[in-house]
Amino acid sequence: MEHLVKLTRQGVTPEITRPAAERVIAGDPVHTTWNLEERGTLYAGLWHTTTGEWRVDYVEWEYIRILEGLSVLVDETGAETRLAPGDSYLIRPGFKGSWRCIEPTLKDYVVLG
Repeated sequence: MEHLVKLTRQGVTPEITRPAAERVIAGDPVHTTWNLEERGTLYAGLWHTTTGEWRVDYVEWEYIRILEGLSVLVDETGAETRLAPGDSYLIRPGFKGSWRCIEPTLKDYVVLG
């Protein structure tokens, strides 16, 4: 069915990246992204990160659902939000802070720029 896309890593070539060096706070996090949909400024797929912490500055909307692992989003004021399997969040444009990965984390995502 061309109108229904299963979010799976099988058969999809991932993109492997790291946060820019100036954004890294701790560790050497490696990001693996399986982008399954790209239409204009809409992106959807699966994303995995290894442990570490880096600064984030969201300029787009992002819906996330944590599938595996444990991470913490820390906002500019230092408030922490624990991200564990089963948690779903909408991150609005303007969120600034850091993403701290405590256990390798897998999420699915939909980004709208």
